[in-house]
Amino acid sequence: MKVVLPGGTGQVGTILDRALTAAGHEVTVVTRHPVRAHHIGWDGTSLGPWAAAIDGCDAVVNLAGRSVSCRYTADNLRAMMDSRVDSARVVGEAIAAAARPPRVWLQMSTATVYSHRFDAPNDEATGVIGGTETGVPDYWAYSVRIAENWERAQAEAPAPATRKVALRSAMVMSPDRGGVFDVLSRLVRLGLGGAVAGGAQYVSWIHDEDFVRAVEFLIARDDIEGPVNLASPGPLPHRDFMRALRTAWGVPVGLPATRWMAELGAFALRSDTELLLKSRRVVPGRLDAAGFAFAHPGWERAAGSLVLRARRARRVGGAAGPEAGTPLERQAG
Repeated sequence: MKVVLPGGTGQVGTILDRALTAAGHEVTVVTRHPVRAHHIGWDGTSLGPWAAAIDGCDAVVNLAGRSVSCRYTADNLRAMMDSRVDSARVVGEAIAAAARPPRVWLQMSTATVYSHRFDAPNDEATGVIGGTETGVPDYWAYSVRIAENWERAQAEAPAPATRKVALRSAMVMSPDRGGVFDVLSRLVRLGLGGAVAGGAQYVSWIHDEDFVRAVEFLIARDDIEGPVNLASPGPLPHRDFMRALRTAWGVPVGLPATRWMAELGAFALRSDTELLLKSRRVVPGRLDAAGFAFAHPGWERAAGSLVLRARRARRVGGAAGPEAGTPLERQAG
């Protein structure tokens, strides 16, 4: 299978590139900074020679967009919006211009599109779209608008021969350096992995192996289109999420943090507290209905498997890929 990954050099793109290549697929990464033989350059806004890779491929998985790991200033929020909408628009233009368009276009989106809530989970059918909540920072609504415009750019693209799926992804948990799991694990090992602001807010997550398996599942399933939640069936309150992560690392306690302490920490890490404080209670309604079986449905065991991989990678100094014997490595033969 020929797969094109625009924006495929970030954390999620690296995970997909590594796994799909290991499984024997031909992967082309479209990136602003090509450094490897299978990379092609682009500017993320206009058609160019890179579009030839899309003509004749089997699937496009567009992951392009400015990282959310930054301070949510007005300039950064605009950059997040523009980079996502522009890249989705131009990928749509490349598909529309292709003589042999791909049969499926998976467009990255985000579980942040859903409302900050505690009372019930958000699935694709009954979930509440955010942006109108009370008692939360006003700029949280802008994050929701980014997600809505991101998905709209894909939906409105003139590509009638290509099935479109919007991946409303929760945080992808992988032990790769710089990812969210790596950052949280460092806090835990420093004794700082306690609950933030009471810890009642829900954390939605997906193990990187399940993320890859879900992408492969959605590429293969010709009957699924539109928004799909990529999240484990077991979202849990932040306090329980961090407790399980501490247990996996063998760290008995973690200092809790108040909201203002979280603000200071986020400032020091050049990140934003929305990533910590918004309650993302998201469940995989459509994946469950379609018969997708999660290999890592519960956080306690998922955290344990990720910690084992992180420790192994630190010992050998290599990439923190799937554990030996997992489905991904078996597919590689």
